[in-house]
Amino acid sequence: MSQVVLITGATSGMGELTASTLAQNGYTVYAGTRDESNLNSDIQNINKVYIDVTKTNSIKEAIKTIIAKEGKIDVLVNNAGYGLVATVEDGTDEEMFKQFDVNVFGLLKTTREVLPHMRKAKSGVIINISSFLGKMGLPLLAHYNASKYAVEGIVDSLRFEASPFNIRVHSIQSGLFGTNFVKSGLVVNEQTTNEDSPYKELVSHFVPIVAQAINEGPSPQPIANAVKDIIENEDSDIFVPVGGEAETFVPLRKELSDKDFEQKVKETFGI
Repeated sequence: MSQVVLITGATSGMGELTASTLAQNGYTVYAGTRDESNLNSDIQNINKVYIDVTKTNSIKEAIKTIIAKEGKIDVLVNNAGYGLVATVEDGTDEEMFKQFDVNVFGLLKTTREVLPHMRKAKSGVIINISSFLGKMGLPLLAHYNASKYAVEGIVDSLRFEASPFNIRVHSIQSGLFGTNFVKSGLVVNEQTTNEDSPYKELVSHFVPIVAQAINEGPSPQPIANAVKDIIENEDSDIFVPVGGEAETFVPLRKELSDKDFEQKVKETFGI
C-alpha cells in the first residue's frame, strides 16, 4: 500500500510541484486547496481536498476525510504560507495577525490534527516548508521573518515530543525560486509602499531585488526533490537548506559573528 501524503497549499508553486512529483513516484497525495469549487483532479494519485489552514473545522474535516478513505496519513507537508511586505512601523494588527495565522498557527493546527493518527501508527514524517529567512532577517519582511523563525522553533521542540512515537519532524529552508509567489504569495502594506513613506528609498531599492529573484529564479523542483528525499531517508538532516540563498546564508549564519553576518547581508543586498 502506497504512503499517504497531505500537502497544504498544494495547488500552485512549490506545493503543486511537490504534489505532482510525489504522485509520479507512487505516493497517494492529498493536495490541500482553499478553492471549494474545484476539488476535481485529473492527475493519477492526486486527490484535492478542501483545507484552509485559518479555519480549524476545515482542517479537521479534511483529515477526517483522508482517514476515512485511506486509514492513515503517513506524511504531512506544511506548505501553506505567504509573505507580508511591511515595515514594523506600518504593519497593522490585521496584517500581523493574519501573517501568523497562516504561517504559524495554521501549521500548528494542521500538525495537531495529524499527530494522533501518526502516534497511534507509531510512524510518520512531518515536513515544514520554511525559509532561509527563518535564520536571518531582511528589511520589510520582519513579520514574515518572525513567522519563519517560529516555524524553526516549532521543529526544534516538536522533534522531542514526536520522537518516542517514531515520528520524524524536519524543516526545508527554502531559498528564492521561480514561482508565482510575487503575484499571489505576497501581501503589500499600502503605507510602506506609499510615495510619501519615509522608507521610500529602502522600498524602491529592495523590493525589486526580491521580486526579480523570485520572478527570474530557478524552478522549485529541488524543493520537491528534498521533500521526497526526507521521506525516504530516515537519516535526513533536521534542517535542509535548499536553493542558492539558503545554501549560502544558512551556513554563514553559523560561521560568522552576529555583527559580521549582518555586515555580509548589507553588502550582498546593498542596504
